[in-house]
Amino acid sequence: MSEGKRRIIVAGGGAAGLCAAVIAARNGAEVTVLEKNTFLGKKLSMTGNGRCNLTNLKIDGSYYNAAAKARMKAWLDKFGPLDTIDFFRSLGIVTMSEDGYVYPVSEQASSVVSALESELVRLGVKIVYNSQLKSIEHKDGEASYLVKTSEGLYDCDRVIVATGSLSGAKTTMSTGDGYYICKKLGMNVKDTFPALVGFKTADEDVMPAAGVRSMAEISFYLGEELLTSEKGEVQLLPDGISGIPVMQASREIIRFISENKPVYAVLDLYPDYDEGSFDRLIKEMLKLRDDRSIADLLSGFGNSNINEMILKRMKLSPSMKVSNISESMLTCIFENYRKLKFNIKESNGYQASQVTTGGISIGDINDDFSYDKDPGIYVVGELLDVDGRCGGYNLQFAWSSGYIAGSTASGK
Repeated sequence: MSEGKRRIIVAGGGAAGLCAAVIAARNGAEVTVLEKNTFLGKKLSMTGNGRCNLTNLKIDGSYYNAAAKARMKAWLDKFGPLDTIDFFRSLGIVTMSEDGYVYPVSEQASSVVSALESELVRLGVKIVYNSQLKSIEHKDGEASYLVKTSEGLYDCDRVIVATGSLSGAKTTMSTGDGYYICKKLGMNVKDTFPALVGFKTADEDVMPAAGVRSMAEISFYLGEELLTSEKGEVQLLPDGISGIPVMQASREIIRFISENKPVYAVLDLYPDYDEGSFDRLIKEMLKLRDDRSIADLLSGFGNSNINEMILKRMKLSPSMKVSNISESMLTCIFENYRKLKFNIKESNGYQASQVTTGGISIGDINDDFSYDKDPGIYVVGELLDVDGRCGGYNLQFAWSSGYIAGSTASGK
């Protein structure tokens, strides 16, 4: 150990942990990163469909869950999107913006992970792989900690817990170990649910035989109560619904679904038409009531897979002549394109989700991300009860929390 250097253990080599480790090491601390996987940034390397949406220039507390909204401004003021861009420029990562969404120019998440890892190596940070955090304890009579892992014990002056949430593919090893460890330390853990996730629809719902993507507005209801609405490219699958609008809405409805409450979705495939303009469109379509088949008539009205799905739901043959269908029935067919109903059965689970709602209560966490009952322990990233919308908001929180904790833990 170097004389006078603060010894810091960072448990977890994901986005928040890597940022914390870099900042602490740059500030002169002696840093060790403990990573459960065989390499760093496993989940980070998969973000943004491999493009890595680093942050978003259009950001404030409203993009986060209710528990975090009031505190996000202070955290973003300390380390916000422009700071994130500068930080990655210092690593050699040049960024670009697409309508506020910030990506590396390489459009490769792997380049982000490599840059972070290279900086750790340059700074002399020790990285221990295949190392799962087991417990954190105070050393008897000392203001330091004993960190127990699956492969050994470590003495340190500060601990930054960045072990991640339950969300992520099996290969990310996202098993939520940190919740148990933090709870043993006395922290409160809010109920967790998968979020930014798609859903399985009820078995009786007729779905398209093949996957379909379509611009639409999707609204979710609990009985007659509207829970939330989102607009964008919705994905209809043979067994469920997904796409960015569905994933955004999932944060608002997942608790109801987990409680087996009757949540359903209504899809509007003509979201840019008001009621009057859509009525006029239907009247125009009714003028085409002739000897062509209903499949032919609908071919210019909607996606062929969606057309087939709607006809199946209405138990109509696609070869049926339009002239043999009443105007009221044709009107009903067209109206289905604005009120396609899907009964939600369950989410696709933690392994298909991007983030986890719930987690360590931020009421137990100081503004510098230290634990209020033991300020030598810090909690950052997805472990906390902080989750944001798709679009770089969750990664921004990882960078913000990692930077602030790394700075404070290293004494700066």
